[in-house]
Amino acid sequence: MIDGIIAPSLVRRTSIAPIIIDGYNLIGIQHRDLRHKREELIQQLIAYKRLKGHDITVVFDGWKTGSHREEHAVTGGIRVIYSRLGDKADDVIRRIISQERKEWIVITSDREIASHAWAEGAVPVSSDDFRQRLGQDDMNRGENPHDEGWDRREKGNPRQPSKKEKAVIRVLRKL
Repeated sequence: MIDGIIAPSLVRRTSIAPIIIDGYNLIGIQHRDLRHKREELIQQLIAYKRLKGHDITVVFDGWKTGSHREEHAVTGGIRVIYSRLGDKADDVIRRIISQERKEWIVITSDREIASHAWAEGAVPVSSDDFRQRLGQDDMNRGENPHDEGWDRREKGNPRQPSKKEKAVIRVLRKL
């Protein structure tokens, strides 16, 4: 920024899309302290939002131990939803992407949610791919998602990507 003017090279060239995340699908449930893992994820998402500017909604299951009402909160600009007792996060995510007609990026590895997302015009991205974008796998696997071409296809694969695969590739570039 020079004298209050933003240099053209600093302006983002990709459109910002809203992201909805299947929270426990992203962090997994095989942890001793799920509350701590949820808070850790929310802090990572806050940092990611500051960096990228996406509107982010994360949905957690409350169906076994939740409240009788769906709980909504905003933490650091991240919309956090806990499903009500008896409902699953999957149900909340399907409802939101059906009712709030946006070009959602849906972070999940759940096939049913991914299928519903495609049907509603949203693009699902696997939890593993998004985890790499967050940088969580840097320490776990020694990979650097910031390396040039980390998401390239293997060389020598003659198969052309399908329309869905191309959509996912486009969305990954936005993330």
